[in-house]
Amino acid sequence: MQPSTNILQQHIQRLHPLSEAPLQVMLQAWQHWQYPREYPLLREGSVSDYLYFVEQGAVRIFYHKHGKDITEWLALDEQFFFSITSFFNRQPSKLIIHTLEPSLVWGLHQRQLMQLADEYHEIEKWLRKAVTGSLILSQQRMESIQFESAQERYQKLLQQFPDIITRVPGIYIASFLGITKETLSRIRSQR
Repeated sequence: MQPSTNILQQHIQRLHPLSEAPLQVMLQAWQHWQYPREYPLLREGSVSDYLYFVEQGAVRIFYHKHGKDITEWLALDEQFFFSITSFFNRQPSKLIIHTLEPSLVWGLHQRQLMQLADEYHEIEKWLRKAVTGSLILSQQRMESIQFESAQERYQKLLQQFPDIITRVPGIYIASFLGITKETLSRIRSQR
């Protein structure tokens, strides 16, 4: 049985509405997988071939620095994600992407996306909005780390993902927020 593209389609259309022909062509290009917990979607040193959408589940994007894992991004239910530099520059990724729980994941291959963007102006525009959105989120995260307190960052994260505490280990949440696990424990105990 072919998985339903309904949720994926809703998020594609929310990002930038496509007319029927480009939408159908684009939907047909996506692949669907079901992965177990801790499944590596991208290994360090590999080229990122896919733009992903996690329909259901949790994904962690991280890198190694000075012997530590640093969480760069967490993608939970119904979010797009990818290693942007590796995906577009076709160079080995410094980022690693793993599932944190059993996950339903869609993937659109880089080559297919580029071909579709060349063929359909609407898909090219959709891609531009996807990249712009990714860059904005990245800058907002950096500004948050620079200008907001640890408590403020934690509160924002809980607003965005109320169930994150039960789904993502505290060590990864702390790393994503740019704080120690001890600081995270103190913030949690104040609630």
